[in-house]
Amino acid sequence: MKHLLFIIGSFRKESFNRQLAKIAEDYLKDRYEISYLDFNDIPFMNQDLEIKGQGQHLSHDQEHIYRVRQEILKADGIWIFTPEYNHSYPGLLKNLFDWLSRPMDISNFANPTAVQGKKVTASGAGGKNKTASCRAKLNDMLEYIKMDVMKEPQTGIALGMEAWVKGEFKLTEEQLNEIKEQAEKFAEFVG
Repeated sequence: MKHLLFIIGSFRKESFNRQLAKIAEDYLKDRYEISYLDFNDIPFMNQDLEIKGQGQHLSHDQEHIYRVRQEILKADGIWIFTPEYNHSYPGLLKNLFDWLSRPMDISNFANPTAVQGKKVTASGAGGKNKTASCRAKLNDMLEYIKMDVMKEPQTGIALGMEAWVKGEFKLTEEQLNEIKEQAEKFAEFVG
């Protein structure tokens, strides 16, 4: 069975995007093994950490980076669910992909990365912009680091004021159909 890895762009336990991922998971769980990437323990990108670990015993921070890279390598497809922060994607995603864009063996920068050629798509739940700016910038970065990006369809959910005030996540039938369509297209894309 092929494996999909879901990445949530928020560390908030009950984030709307984690809830959106659970809905997508329901559409795909009979066809794929699905797991969620735990990356809240990786350090900020720092070349000193990267260089220090080559050919030596890994430090605690380097072990976290190694674990994340191994999870990425096992995935046949990656689906990112993210909020939009200040017209872009959250810094935690930038940090994650800064690490993942680096060669696994830095002795030669032509060496492969963990994400190179990986099939990826994105969705987001947020304000009235439906995470459109975030996803556009994220798609650009993912293509730049040589990932195989499925840009259409991507689902953007505009959450009503009730969601923000009460912390409730409810989708309309139309929004559910959008995430279902993206799940079907991503399944075709991944194969």
